[in-house]
Amino acid sequence: MQLGLINSAWFGSGVGTEQGIRLTREIGFDSIDIFADPLEIDARERRLIRDTSRDAGLPIVSVVCCALGIADFNTAVRRFHIERAKQHLDLGYEFSARNMLLVLGEYIWQQEVITPADQWKWAIDAVRELGEHAAGLGLEIAIELEPFHLSLVNTLPKMVQFLADVDHPAVLANVDISHLELAHTDPKSLAELRGRIGHVHLSDCDGKKHGDLPPGRGVVPFLPYLENLKAVGFDGAISIELEYSPDPSQIVEWVREAYRETNRMMQQLNLRGA
Repeated sequence: MQLGLINSAWFGSGVGTEQGIRLTREIGFDSIDIFADPLEIDARERRLIRDTSRDAGLPIVSVVCCALGIADFNTAVRRFHIERAKQHLDLGYEFSARNMLLVLGEYIWQQEVITPADQWKWAIDAVRELGEHAAGLGLEIAIELEPFHLSLVNTLPKMVQFLADVDHPAVLANVDISHLELAHTDPKSLAELRGRIGHVHLSDCDGKKHGDLPPGRGVVPFLPYLENLKAVGFDGAISIELEYSPDPSQIVEWVREAYRETNRMMQQLNLRGA
């Protein structure tokens, strides 16, 4: 397996795009994920990301797309989010990435006005269309489980159901270990996703709410999840997700700590490079 970092770790810290990529490699990461909106970055920024990652010997594994309106009740809004997600996939192709990490939205109006079944179907139809676009580019889509009450995919059984309903070989699951813990997921239940895991996120939390902390600063029992990822045959990238550091001036130390602790666990289980 590879150990990667999502570049959003550097956001708000004063560390720019090029410096962040080079620091990621200097610290010791094998790969990087890029959180950048193709509607916001220009051609120069795209080339800077691509060339700096290549020169640093740091392959881009994933591009991140939050498409929270993909199951909106307005057709025009859904179409916007689908077309924007396709541009993320095109960006991933440009970066020679393996997948696009896709964050879906939530049920609106407490599921009282628009039926949950309708929003579920809109999301299924949209992701199936995106799966076709991804397959045409040789990419995959990794759906992220969000452990919030009204998220469309917020438990492992919902993830299994979503993948089955989409029924497209290019659409897989992202396993975010802290999200699984927040959703009270038994690590052994990862067996239900055997052959359907495209990407992994790793961060810590306090067990009650979303955290994105370096491992060891929360309560997540990482080893059982990592052991079961190995058991189901996952052999891709585990990307550390760190966002909104409490002290941006110490961001490099924050990232180094996360790298050190994650690498220690991976080495303990003989996962790094395996």
